[in-house]
Amino acid sequence: MQEFIDFISFKDPNVVYVLLGMLFINSSTALIGTFAYLRKRSLIGDAIAHSLLPGICLGFLAAGEKSLPYLLAGAFVSGWLSTFAVDLIVSKTKVKQDAAIGIVLSTFFALGIVLLTYIQKSGTGKHAGLDHFLFGQAAAITRADIWVVGVIFLVILLMIILFYRAFIVVSFNHEFAQSVGLPEKLISFFMTSLTVLAIAAGIQALGVVLISALIITPAATARMWTHYLKKILVFAAIISVVSGIGGAYVSYANSGMPTGPWVVVFLAFFVFVSIVIAPGKGLISKYKRTIKNNRKILHENILKAIYQFHENQGNHEMNLAISIEDLLSVRNFDTAVMMKGLKLLIKEGFIKKVDNKYQLTEGGIFESQRVVKLHRLWEQYLLKRTQIDTDHVHSGAEAIEHIITPEIEKELERELGIDGIPKEDY
Repeated sequence: MQEFIDFISFKDPNVVYVLLGMLFINSSTALIGTFAYLRKRSLIGDAIAHSLLPGICLGFLAAGEKSLPYLLAGAFVSGWLSTFAVDLIVSKTKVKQDAAIGIVLSTFFALGIVLLTYIQKSGTGKHAGLDHFLFGQAAAITRADIWVVGVIFLVILLMIILFYRAFIVVSFNHEFAQSVGLPEKLISFFMTSLTVLAIAAGIQALGVVLISALIITPAATARMWTHYLKKILVFAAIISVVSGIGGAYVSYANSGMPTGPWVVVFLAFFVFVSIVIAPGKGLISKYKRTIKNNRKILHENILKAIYQFHENQGNHEMNLAISIEDLLSVRNFDTAVMMKGLKLLIKEGFIKKVDNKYQLTEGGIFESQRVVKLHRLWEQYLLKRTQIDTDHVHSGAEAIEHIITPEIEKELERELGIDGIPKEDY
């Protein structure tokens, strides 16, 4: 508890640097990572992250000390070479992108481990703290580092604001971008460069092993909650920053605990919560939607079966009561499921129960006629506009009739020249 009070009261001046670092680093990666996610280039972020290690080691060897500008420059060049290598392999060979990413990622990372081992054995690596770049150590962020990552954040934010529309067009439809005269390749190059820059800025806090999570996870999580890009950008940045602060606190409160894994744990928490409760795309929403659709299909099938029974019997009055046996003679319902459906239809006012028999209400007659009409309109469409065999039109219509909208119904009537309920039933 005391550690938490010290953390939020900024008793340790280094906590301010850590929080500012998390704010700048996590916001940068979340913002530009959203566009990488939309361009379906999330795995490239993983390749870039693992490919930064040799650049960091070479930057250290060039500077002779842990100088962030040197390390960032080396990481940026190394990261860019990795993306170039992936694109080159994909364009010049038959190797698929995922395989190319695996090849480049493992090769660059192995080279980085070799260089890191060399530096450590040379007697300077152990004291330089370069091993922190593997799993991240937010506590190692200094005041000078804040200026560097802060400038990178402002550069990325400014570029997104200035080229927002161009980024959107290239991310969603690069062919359309070319058709309207946008320099699609140049914009893609620019976005990839910003992605490499954001990843390079975050390796000290998150580590090369896990920094890719900051590119992919916040955008994927935010996408579950909204379709609007501006909201996705804001939401992704908030999730990422909160996770970064959480990971930094755990690292602060537990000496020697790396920051990167805990940031990813917090991000994973947000992902799993979103998978369960996100409106529209969450498991709970999908379950409710499935239940609702199954109930709708059952209700419409029962109403249709009642209409067909009267039609088969030559009854002109659709509100005559029928028994359970009559209903089962038309369609092979599961009896228990059908009884539940009948109870709900009574509750909704489409059916009345009269002496253990079931009778359509005025609303039920209208609804049963509508379902039968949609079923037969689609059968007619399949027969007249496709090559489908007559024996298969019924099953096709059974699947589609429940999702035909009033607009499609009018279009079918116009297309087929049919008004009212077709008499043919296949």
